[in-house]
Amino acid sequence: MNRPRKAVAVLLTAGALLAGALTAATPAAAGTPPAAPASFAPQHTKGFWTAERMRGATPLDLVLTPGTRLRAPAAQAAPTAVQPTAPTAGPAAFPQAGGAWTGGGAVVRTSGRVFFTFQGRTASCSGDSVTSQNGSTVLTAGHCVKYQGAWHTNWVFVPAYDNGNAPYGQWSATQTFATDQWAASEDINYDVGLAVVAPLNGQKLSSVVGAQGVLFNGGYNKPMYAFGFPAASPYDGSKLVYCSGNSGKDFLFSKDHSLGCNMTGGSSGGPWFQSFNEATGTGLQVSVNSFGYTFLPNRMFGPYFGNEAKAVYDKAQTA
Repeated sequence: MNRPRKAVAVLLTAGALLAGALTAATPAAAGTPPAAPASFAPQHTKGFWTAERMRGATPLDLVLTPGTRLRAPAAQAAPTAVQPTAPTAGPAAFPQAGGAWTGGGAVVRTSGRVFFTFQGRTASCSGDSVTSQNGSTVLTAGHCVKYQGAWHTNWVFVPAYDNGNAPYGQWSATQTFATDQWAASEDINYDVGLAVVAPLNGQKLSSVVGAQGVLFNGGYNKPMYAFGFPAASPYDGSKLVYCSGNSGKDFLFSKDHSLGCNMTGGSSGGPWFQSFNEATGTGLQVSVNSFGYTFLPNRMFGPYFGNEAKAVYDKAQTA
């Protein structure tokens, strides 16, 4: 059943690039989404992403306007974990409303910035290398691969991004994916996207930077850690930032996870982990940074990884 939705703005991708200019597509009536391509082979110009272009890329601005409706998510299913499995989180950095990650570990290499061209503009998000059959899969937000009916081009993943530097290289997407619901109607409940990246210097992504585990249908109200590269003030996109705390469930309009967090534009698509181990920097990814309400500052929301997210993950990891 669809419900009216009040005006909200996605703070995680807020920036001057498109501020106030974008509107989200209105989903179709509840039920099976209309047919729409759920994957794309993005064009990429070699050498396009110079250090200067990466520093100047503006976070994509996603705005939901009055009258936008949400499709009710499907019922939860039994949990499904994709290895590796991580130990329980430690207490040293918990809770945290937002700060630079100084703990080291695998998350420093698996997390990175995502850069792409949207409607002729250079833009940025965040992403994470996840375990997959093809060893080349990046998990991010749906609006970081497609928005307003257009799939992004010049799409690259830069793990461990460091202020214009790419210590592990730039990984170009050969194909990008979104949930059927996001591809068809850009339903914020299913704001999940993935990319399969080409080998670099004869090596696959996971063999170079590693990969995090993924958990589907893991439930709500869990201790979580969220990571990303926010680029809007007070951040500048040069550092990996994290938030941690006990998550909740959105009690307003979506069916998303909720977490106290002050990350800003550019962090969209960054990973949320359950069972995160601070010592090793590993966890099970259960969501991505997606949106925030304009009237509810310092709180972030991320889509629930249910059967829909599992379906698109399976398409990507075997591509």
